Amino acid sequence: MTDKKSGISAASAFGQFKKSITPRMREIRFSMYLARKSLLAMIGLAIVIIIVSIALLAPVLAPPANPLDPMQMPRDFMTPKPPGAEGYAFGTGKLGTDIYYGVIWGARTSIYVSVFVVMIAAFVGIILGSLAGFYGGLIDEVLMRVTDVFLSIPSLILAMAVCAVLGRSLDNIMLALTMVWWPPYARLIRGQVLSVRESVYVEAARAVGSKKSRVLFRHIVPNSLSPILVSATMDIGVVVLVAAGLSYIGFGPPSGTAEWGKMVSDGQQYFTGTIFYEGVAYNPWWMWVFPGTMIFFFVMGFNLLGDGLRDILDPRLRR
Repeated sequence: MTDKKSGISAASAFGQFKKSITPRMREIRFSMYLARKSLLAMIGLAIVIIIVSIALLAPVLAPPANPLDPMQMPRDFMTPKPPGAEGYAFGTGKLGTDIYYGVIWGARTSIYVSVFVVMIAAFVGIILGSLAGFYGGLIDEVLMRVTDVFLSIPSLILAMAVCAVLGRSLDNIMLALTMVWWPPYARLIRGQVLSVRESVYVEAARAVGSKKSRVLFRHIVPNSLSPILVSATMDIGVVVLVAAGLSYIGFGPPSGTAEWGKMVSDGQQYFTGTIFYEGVAYNPWWMWVFPGTMIFFFVMGFNLLGDGLRDILDPRLRR
């Protein structure tokens, strides 16, 4: 069958498509081969898959105590209980909150916070940084000086100030972290754009009369995203660590919320204390060990995965 307007047969069109897709498939297979060779990257990927699976299966693993607000941990307002007591797999914490429930639903909270912050920050940084690098001149000066202002303020101090002004809640932590997280992305993408815009294929796109916006967002930005992807993957873990730190020092949600940092903060006051359950003295280590361990594996998983992506996407490391 032949297209009457173009005179191109379906077989010829399929052949052209196959010819264009073959190098990409070869590149994907080679990338998968490099990924399988990296033991640490595979470990990181496995950890990430497990944590994401826990978050997705949270309603099954720990049925919501409050369907309207599943992030609120069930509590019995009794003395903390050790793991295994009265059906509590990980024990109970402050005000009798179910630690197991908090660990499971905290995975969903952490993924939601980290992905939201990184996606919004990366989007803002890519837009501003690419415009600054491509157009240069006054636009570059203005955008980069604004970026420098944000970079000159310690990010944690700025996030604490934003949370203190807006109020202590998980949503305000997300907003505060988004405000302090975009400048590094803007700097990173600007440097990439400055390098890529001098490439031959960019000059060819200009020569055929492509609009500046098309040259920027169709040819330059897609070929500048590799370091952004690596940085974003690692930042997902770092965002959770910083958010947990803000919750720990009192800028997060109230006690009883399924958020790992707040759970560690609630358990910290019992760190050297002793509780009595059925006449037996316990050091309530489970209040901070279980959520703290989840933070550790979350950060480690995404850091290892990001490190593996860097090895795959960096041409200098692929040789």
